Amino acid sequence: MKTLKNRLLFNIYYFLLWIGYFVFARLFFLLFYFDKTKDLGILTTLKTFIYGLQLDSSFAAYLCFIPFLIIIFSVFTNSKKIGTIIKWYSAILIIFLSLLLIIDANLYQSWGTRLDSSLLKYLNTPEIMVASASTFQQISGTIFWVITSFIFIKLFNKIITKKIDKIEQSFWLQSFVFLLIAAALIIPVRGGLQTIPVNQSNVYFSSKMFANHASINYAWNFFNALTHKSNTTNPYKFFDDKVSKSLINKRRNLLLTANTDSILNTTKPNVILIVWESLTAKVVGSLGGEPNVTENLNKLSKEGILFTNFYANGDRTDKGIPAILSGYYPQPTESIMKMPNKTRSLPMLPKNMNDLGYNTSFYYGGDLNFGNMNTYLRNAGITDFVDGSFFDKKDWNSKWGVHDHVLMQRIADDLSKKQNEPFFKIALTLTSHEPFEFPDTYKFGKKTEEDKFKSAHAYTDKTIGKFINFAKQQPWYKNTLIIILADHGHRIPEQKGPFNATSKYRIPMLWLGGALNKKGIEINTIASQIDLPYTLLDLVKGNNAEFKFSKNIFNTSDKQYAHYIYNKGFGTLTKNGFYLFDYMSKKPTVEEGTEALKLDSLGKAITQDAFQDFMDRK
Repeated sequence: MKTLKNRLLFNIYYFLLWIGYFVFARLFFLLFYFDKTKDLGILTTLKTFIYGLQLDSSFAAYLCFIPFLIIIFSVFTNSKKIGTIIKWYSAILIIFLSLLLIIDANLYQSWGTRLDSSLLKYLNTPEIMVASASTFQQISGTIFWVITSFIFIKLFNKIITKKIDKIEQSFWLQSFVFLLIAAALIIPVRGGLQTIPVNQSNVYFSSKMFANHASINYAWNFFNALTHKSNTTNPYKFFDDKVSKSLINKRRNLLLTANTDSILNTTKPNVILIVWESLTAKVVGSLGGEPNVTENLNKLSKEGILFTNFYANGDRTDKGIPAILSGYYPQPTESIMKMPNKTRSLPMLPKNMNDLGYNTSFYYGGDLNFGNMNTYLRNAGITDFVDGSFFDKKDWNSKWGVHDHVLMQRIADDLSKKQNEPFFKIALTLTSHEPFEFPDTYKFGKKTEEDKFKSAHAYTDKTIGKFINFAKQQPWYKNTLIIILADHGHRIPEQKGPFNATSKYRIPMLWLGGALNKKGIEINTIASQIDLPYTLLDLVKGNNAEFKFSKNIFNTSDKQYAHYIYNKGFGTLTKNGFYLFDYMSKKPTVEEGTEALKLDSLGKAITQDAFQDFMDRK
């Protein structure tokens, strides 16, 4: 038992040594940018260590994996030899990580982001990278690197020697115990047993971006970026870049202005944006879908403006949110939301609304770290958040977060209090996501997945209907625009036609509220999620110039189009045609209508241009 205890103590101490190293690294970063740190205050500064511990532990676990495996051999052989190997392993890592620490601190001032794979782009031109640092920084950095490496190597060696000397050969069965301990490192690596592995969003906690950046473990960020590298060449290149832009702009430039009277009776309405998880037009009766699933939405469709030819641009939430808030096309096999170094340069609807004097907030009943959403939303300029951590666990389903009625009641409670107007509130529902769990009657039963899917949407529909009834009784309603749309469509109910046909991507969008100048009408213009921010900002007299992929939904031209992207292809449609292209076969799978040939070129140009833009963002 004593030998088992000593080996276990070695593992614990070795893990804590790396935690201590990363605590020091964060302290160094905060001191290096002392002027910025002073602005944080003591409490926020302390929180950078608390929140940062998640990524510190994750990367420390990665570093411990090899020593934890090596220590198993001490069961059979001389522990001092094992200790020597671990010392050399640790020393090499300390020297390398200390160098990255210095580079990270120096480059942050110029790049405004923690160390990532962008560094590799400059390895073949080191003079450009070095140019970011002054001669003093280079000299002092080198000295600091040597001293830091020396001190931590000495410290590690001292602790390793002290613990290794107490380890003796033992019964061979101990090897299995420590093999299990090494395997258990997967728990801190992924940040726990929760559904979503730890990522940068877990350490984003403040409206002050420097605090969030300070919380990031620079080494974790660097190696995470290495393993999530995007393409270095555009695999969707069909034309010369000038040709692709010309093909797009020739059409898009005709669609930037509305050719209808303003549908609002004010230029400063409050805006409530409800993003409904997985709401496909196939279950919305007012759009020709199943008649009894969304009964409240069907009735409300007659009270506002219903968009009958509206489409999602992607097939997941982490693609739908940037489309809705940034007017940004999804990437076929990537997700820009998961890449903070790229999302920080995106146009952001909330930021533009902030500039117009709006108070912005975001409500979500689950974990905001999903898909790195937290990082994206804070980069978007949203300042007030309510997520799953604000609610009791008894109100959660088994996987994602609180039930929609709990979330919408929280929004109603907040809106019952005196509001600073104008406000911009965004809510993302989740109950209609698998596993379709909620504490109410399953209207369509539970026998099949489709039954549960429709029942979940009926429940959310009931919840949103109740919220709209509440809103109508509030003094702010007369000056409010409520927008309801989906984050993406869904494969259920089983669609007719080819895989990834338009029926999977067609979603509802409904505008309601006292701010509407026109009500009880339908807009059958072909449009999609990316057009929303441009159109909304046009109505509230904001700056929409950055939303270069968007169009104005209230331009009723037959030239209007929608374009959606999925992993293996894209679909482009207008009133006069539909073109579906498969990347694997490099052939169209659907060509319909008189515009099919034109949509071939347009769809390929959009896909190429959108992905090139994604690649070019730093």
